Amino acid sequence: MLVLVVGPSGVGKDTLLDGARSVLADDDRFVFVRREITRPAGAGGEDHIAVDEMCFSEREKSGHYALSWRANGLAYGVSAGIADDLALGRTIVVNGSRAIVREARSRFTDIRVILVDADRDLLAQRLAERGRETAAEIAARLERSPDIDLSGRDLVVVRNDGTPAEGVALLVAALRG
Repeated sequence: MLVLVVGPSGVGKDTLLDGARSVLADDDRFVFVRREITRPAGAGGEDHIAVDEMCFSEREKSGHYALSWRANGLAYGVSAGIADDLALGRTIVVNGSRAIVREARSRFTDIRVILVDADRDLLAQRLAERGRETAAEIAARLERSPDIDLSGRDLVVVRNDGTPAEGVALLVAALRG
């Protein structure tokens, strides 16, 4: 099964995914995908494979990616190699984007979408704590949240309003569910 973990910036997806990866490290049924991103390797954020825009575009055109998208000035790709793990019956966990849910649902028959969400004020606080954007930029980011209908029988909502440990436990339960 493909599990697409999505949610707004600041909701804590990276924290929850890192925690779930640690909890499930000894369970070979779960594969946490390392994305290719057009961001330098040392730029912070998640552990990713850094590629430049030209390389990314070439890989995208050649079918190297099972899923690819652009958001916040960056390009993101998930290797088509996930098909091998899917064929072996593994659960592939991808830190995704709400904008690619429709495409992912059309391309993969066995999919679960996990929407990580939190209170808007908490999102603003978490974005401010990251220190990457000004208060005005944070307000604009919260306002431009995409109006995408994620509803479907495959949708699971994980509320990340509590502690990181509580959020990780909820995500792990949704992954195992």
